[in-house]
Amino acid sequence: MNPGNPKLTRRLMLLGGTAAAAGFGFWWQRRQPPDHSHPRLSAAEAYGQAQAGEILLVDIRTPQEWRASGVPVGSHQIDMRREDFIAALQAVAGPDPSVPVALICARGVRSARMTLMLAGAGYTHVIDVPEGMLGSAAGPGWIAGNLPVARWEG
Repeated sequence: MNPGNPKLTRRLMLLGGTAAAAGFGFWWQRRQPPDHSHPRLSAAEAYGQAQAGEILLVDIRTPQEWRASGVPVGSHQIDMRREDFIAALQAVAGPDPSVPVALICARGVRSARMTLMLAGAGYTHVIDVPEGMLGSAAGPGWIAGNLPVARWEG
């Protein structure tokens, strides 16, 4: 503290508080799923529909996450960071962009973003699983819902 110039001290504190608030706002915003009008499924519904062959369930998390928590039984693992994500998806789903594809991540933020990205790429039946593997405001998640998880063999 500089007792000789209290105005300067208050300004620095105000600037520091503003910077901290802006940093928190950015951090918080990055962890919120974008809004979209595409269909959503609970983890239990996604599991049932994947088992029935009604949807293609794609886990878009990272290999580190697959290793740490396992992968949803019946899912295909495609890391969303891949530059060739669309090609990797087509290798599993085929070239038809109307195939129902459900996306799951950890907590529903990345799946919402990828839902919008795939819709922008021409996919017409993209489904979000917003509660994810670990749960979110949308629900308890795959793991807490006691849905089957397999060890990732990557």
